[in-house]
Amino acid sequence: MKTTENEVSVLDFINAVEDESKRKDSLELIKIMEEITQSPAKMWGPAIIGFGKYHYKYESGREADMLRVGFSPRKDAMALYIGANSEENLDIISNLGKFKTGKSCLYVKKLSDINIEVLKEITKRGFARKQFGEV
Repeated sequence: MKTTENEVSVLDFINAVEDESKRKDSLELIKIMEEITQSPAKMWGPAIIGFGKYHYKYESGREADMLRVGFSPRKDAMALYIGANSEENLDIISNLGKFKTGKSCLYVKKLSDINIEVLKEITKRGFARKQFGEV
C-alpha cells in the first residue's frame, strides 16, 4: 500500500509545490487541521499530508493504519480527505461554497472559494467519526 505514514518533511513537500497560492493554502490547511485534530502534520505516501491515524481491519484479515483527515495539493485542485461526503454533513455541505466531490474526497481550487468555518466543522466531524473497518 502506497499510502503509509513516513518521515518525509511536510514543509519540504509544500515548498516543492509550484503554485504559490497552493503553497499558501497548504500552510493554512495545516494550521486549521493541526488545531482541530491536535495532531502534527505527517506525510502519508508521496503526496498526502495527514493528521491523526486509525487502525483498520477487514473481514479478509487485511489490516493497516490510515490517516484520519488530510489533504493533497494537486495540480488541478486541493484534494481534502475529511469525510465530506458522509451523511452527517448533508446539513452543512451546501454552505461550503465552490467545490466538487469525488468518491472519498472534496476538491477545492482555492480556500478563498469556500467557507472556512464550514470546512472546520466538516473536518471536526470527519476526524471524530469512526472509520470503516476501524478497530
